[in-house]
Amino acid sequence: MENTFDRDKRKIFTAVSHGSIFVSQLLFSAGIPLVLWFISEDPVVKDSAKEALNFHLNVWVYSLIFGLLTWVLIGWPLLGLLAIFQIVMPILAIAAALRQPDSVYRY
Repeated sequence: MENTFDRDKRKIFTAVSHGSIFVSQLLFSAGIPLVLWFISEDPVVKDSAKEALNFHLNVWVYSLIFGLLTWVLIGWPLLGLLAIFQIVMPILAIAAALRQPDSVYRY
């Protein structure tokens, strides 16, 4: 028997998971998709939370690397591009999650 999951809950949870990066740059923003990953039984929400958590971790690592590169002045434009990327990609993920709640957005 196939499990059916509530599409409205799926939309909300996937959008919250991808949009949590706008909360802050601290651990709290990565904690939201982490909690959703563990408490949800919906496979689409779980995969979306994993993707959002992966995006958070990648942004942190790139911020650290580009921040270190500011010492040689090449990091400033890279940090600017990362800031734009950090705003645009989650917005696209939220839009995709609301438009197609049955598929997982891959960054």
